[in-house]
Amino acid sequence: MILIVFALARPQIGNSYTEIESEGIDIVLALDTSGSMKALDLSLNGEEANRLDVVKAVVSEFIKKREYDRIGMVVFGTQAYTQCPLTLDYDIIQGYLSLIQIGIAGEETAIGNALATSVKRLLKSKAKSKVIILLTDGENTSGEVSPIKAAEVARDNDIKVYTIAVGSSGLVPVPVKTFFGMRKVPMQLSVDEETLKEISEISGGKSYLAKDTDDLKKIYAEIDSLERTEVKTNEFAEYEEMYLSYLIPGILFLLAAWLLKWTVFLRLP
Repeated sequence: MILIVFALARPQIGNSYTEIESEGIDIVLALDTSGSMKALDLSLNGEEANRLDVVKAVVSEFIKKREYDRIGMVVFGTQAYTQCPLTLDYDIIQGYLSLIQIGIAGEETAIGNALATSVKRLLKSKAKSKVIILLTDGENTSGEVSPIKAAEVARDNDIKVYTIAVGSSGLVPVPVKTFFGMRKVPMQLSVDEETLKEISEISGGKSYLAKDTDDLKKIYAEIDSLERTEVKTNEFAEYEEMYLSYLIPGILFLLAAWLLKWTVFLRLP
């Protein structure tokens, strides 16, 4: 009888799950690895560090904050090449980021080629938003492609370019190998802020100047907030009726009890 009462209560078991719908952003990180990135005018964890090491640390934190977006990476110096194609596997791109070294693409700075290579990675993208974040500490001194022409191609393909000029202009300490070992030598360095600003204006992006590590962190944080993926969450639940598991045994017990009762009654003299 108790089992039948349980059955009338219609017990259920169920599973709930969440379905996430998102239209991700495709982002290409274009990073300068030219010789001037060894300049020691930034700091990392309170200690003097070269520009590239600081950039790698800040970019790594930027990647950690992204969700649902494909991220790719282009590195450039005298040449420009794809370090990592667009991917949703952030562990892979973090691995490629850690492998970047100063001078791996040459000592000069091919901003136009870097931008053109980044645009090429996004041409077949079907993402609702396509973004390039180009960081450099210098001027366009190499390559066949004009930075302005590359920016126009980006604009024509609905690709937004954010540009970041990093480091100080003027005399900056740079480590140089001498007969007596490594020495810090003041060198005259400059960054073409005007061209970077024009690139961002043409493509509908924004230009930034990072003179120190805090500036750089704030810039990537701002870009992170400006370019966010819209995510829709749907909650679902599935239930399975369990009343038969109680009802059938309950009926069988009642039937058995009834049969037992009549069997005993018939045996009485």
